[in-house]
Amino acid sequence: MEASSPAPARYAAPPPAPQRSLVRRLAVPLGTLTGVLAAFAYVGSVDPNQPGHYPLCPLLTTTGLLCPGCGGLRSAYAVAHGDLLTALGSNAMAVLGYAAFAVLMVVWLTRAARGRPMGFALSAGWWWVLGGLFAVFSVVRNLPFGSVLAP
Repeated sequence: MEASSPAPARYAAPPPAPQRSLVRRLAVPLGTLTGVLAAFAYVGSVDPNQPGHYPLCPLLTTTGLLCPGCGGLRSAYAVAHGDLLTALGSNAMAVLGYAAFAVLMVVWLTRAARGRPMGFALSAGWWWVLGGLFAVFSVVRNLPFGSVLAP
């Protein structure tokens, strides 16, 4: 009879990584939030409705068609001034993006404060859905019946 081999030794799990301080955990999300708030402050102080402050949309300039971002700066200006209805009228898709960003920032800050990683990834199907929504928004806002979506 052959001698049986000994059972493999069990190794102890590696010790958990040392917990980073609260300041270090919040540095990246707060830095991101600071950058976005600075951009909104700039747009809020320099009116995009006045010509000459921002570059023109190349698609609108060359073809006369509105891209999904057309009216986004005017929308951000209105949001910075607390005028949600004007923001929705300028670019409703951008306002939805601002709201989604705000929700993600709250989740990110909360998870960072608790020491939990921010694992967020969309599957390919969701990216196709988002791309389709942008495409439909772009097409509809350029049609006569969708003029309510035009800035």
